Amino acid sequence: MNELNDWKARAAQLRLRDSALIDGEPCEALDGARVQVINPANGELLANVVACAGPEVDLAVLSARKAFEQGPWARMAPTERKAVLLRLSQLMLVHREELALLDSLSMGKPVMDAWNIDVPGAAHVFAWYGESLDKLYDQVAPSAANVLATITRVPLGVIAAVVPWNFPLDMAAWKLAPALAAGNSVVLKPAEQSPFSALRLAELALEAGMPPGVLNVVPGLGEQAGKALGLHPDVDSLVFTGSTEVGKYFMQYSAQSNLKQVWLECGGKSPNLVFADCQDLDLAAQKAAFGIFFNQGEVCSANSRLLVQRSIHDEFVERLIDQALLWQPGNPLAPSSRAGAIVDARQTARIMQYIQQAQAEGARLVCGGRQLSIDGSDNFIEPTIFTEVLAPMQLAREEVFGPVLAVSVFDDEEQAIAMANEHIYGLAASLWTDDLNRAHRVARRLNAGTVSVNTVDALDVTVPFGGGKQSGFGRDLSLHAFDKYTQLKTTWIQLRN
Repeated sequence: MNELNDWKARAAQLRLRDSALIDGEPCEALDGARVQVINPANGELLANVVACAGPEVDLAVLSARKAFEQGPWARMAPTERKAVLLRLSQLMLVHREELALLDSLSMGKPVMDAWNIDVPGAAHVFAWYGESLDKLYDQVAPSAANVLATITRVPLGVIAAVVPWNFPLDMAAWKLAPALAAGNSVVLKPAEQSPFSALRLAELALEAGMPPGVLNVVPGLGEQAGKALGLHPDVDSLVFTGSTEVGKYFMQYSAQSNLKQVWLECGGKSPNLVFADCQDLDLAAQKAAFGIFFNQGEVCSANSRLLVQRSIHDEFVERLIDQALLWQPGNPLAPSSRAGAIVDARQTARIMQYIQQAQAEGARLVCGGRQLSIDGSDNFIEPTIFTEVLAPMQLAREEVFGPVLAVSVFDDEEQAIAMANEHIYGLAASLWTDDLNRAHRVARRLNAGTVSVNTVDALDVTVPFGGGKQSGFGRDLSLHAFDKYTQLKTTWIQLRN
């Protein structure tokens, strides 16, 4: 599968699931509602997918509750749940082409990114959490000789997971794998733009041996299905990746309903600091371009603010422009395309508004800036770089979620740190320096959940991912993710002499 025509032929043979999956069975909306899912790369209708709302969410939560309370999943030995998750991981790799195409067609990402990164990465997450299950131990508290006090982690119950469209399969895996490994049941709401891989994943989970009701998928609009989950009185915890604006709604929904736990991974405007003592400016420029243009810039932790020390600014920007030109968008199914289509016309228009506003406010456009038409679709935008971006400008303050980089200049370390931290977000940051002392000093002071030194956006299942400020709270990945899906239980046994 290394030619455009090969991928097109495989795409033409795909079966796109268009129904919700509740209690192990396809389910239609009671009112017959459906939502169009459009291929952003060519404007063609992919499918009319069931649009769940309150009644379907009620059914899904009821199914999940029944599976948790009465079914075997929560009571399985860890080794048994482990076996199911490992089988699911293997099935995902067996269906690697299909899953890669489902995400590429629905949200516009290059299919080779989905094939090489997303699908194997998501499969690895399920395998990693499966493998962790029989390696976790509970605690016995120090107590008197006539007391046995244990501290155990127990599953919460029914988890609602609401995930975005930029990494449909990956974000689902980040939520589902630890939640399911811990013994919970889950109701998953994928983004309305990209529901297909979530629906297929739920089918594969059944095939792997997961009992019906343990994983339910309710596609639909956020203001209907998402809101219904947020307000539902029988959801024990809701986990969300998406915009800060929507994350705040889920906090309100919790307060208005049953005070369910809410864990948020929201927006970002990650700074990337390049100091003059960085010896490999070519690598720094290459990584800076990757940090903003990968996945069309539709990445919550994208390094969208580049801060460069004044003495190397002009030279570095020249190198950066050369790297940016390598990220021209193309047909997502073409193996040579490093960037694909923006997810839909609405997001494309939003990005172009930011570009126009940046020019109006006096930022200097040095690369890109144009909307392109490819294969009859206008959802393509050139890799775009602005210099002379000042802190009050909209481009410096707001998350664009597109291939647009804001470059600013700093004079010294203190100014760089102040500029990086002067923001409402605190998700990620990067810095480039060959001074070990500076690396430690600056990394310690940057307000970010992840600080990458001499690279960008460092990520692995073994380390936690998440941020602070208005980027949210709680962590995905690593063993720390279990904190979101379990609660501590003390059992005090008074022994008789």
